[in-house]
Amino acid sequence: MVVRGICILSAVLISACAPQSRIAGPVSAPALSPQLAAPLPEHGPLAINDYKITVASRIVAANEEVFFEPLPHMLKSVVVLEITVDLHGLPVDVYVVRSNGFRELEQVALASVLRAAPFDGPQPGVLHGAACVSFLETFLFRGDGFYQVLSLVLPPQDSFSPSLAGASN
Repeated sequence: MVVRGICILSAVLISACAPQSRIAGPVSAPALSPQLAAPLPEHGPLAINDYKITVASRIVAANEEVFFEPLPHMLKSVVVLEITVDLHGLPVDVYVVRSNGFRELEQVALASVLRAAPFDGPQPGVLHGAACVSFLETFLFRGDGFYQVLSLVLPPQDSFSPSLAGASN
């Protein structure tokens, strides 16, 4: 039993050192040339979570591998990307932070971000004086390779509600 635990721990440590999929920037794709970059924003989301929702909405709108049905109980894969966007809305670094080994799904997530760019540039309040902003986004894949973006997933509706059961604050 101890040997099995050591083997599992070793496998986890080795996989943590494995190279991750990465698209580092500035990302060069025809759709991301500076002349096509979004102008500096005059208005828009002022908080990072609101900006994430804006970017996630653009990713979903620009890609066909998205599903809108309720999430299945079992997902095939969860891919977490770190996305760095400059003040013009161009992704300058996109890489896989977490995956469970399905390289083709990592590539779908990475390509989905690039297809959706350029994004609206983040507001100065999101940038906090920096030249770019980084955030994590999670892609939830079904068995058929279609995904939902976590920032846009509504929380599941529980059948039990404390307010309906007569609970008070």
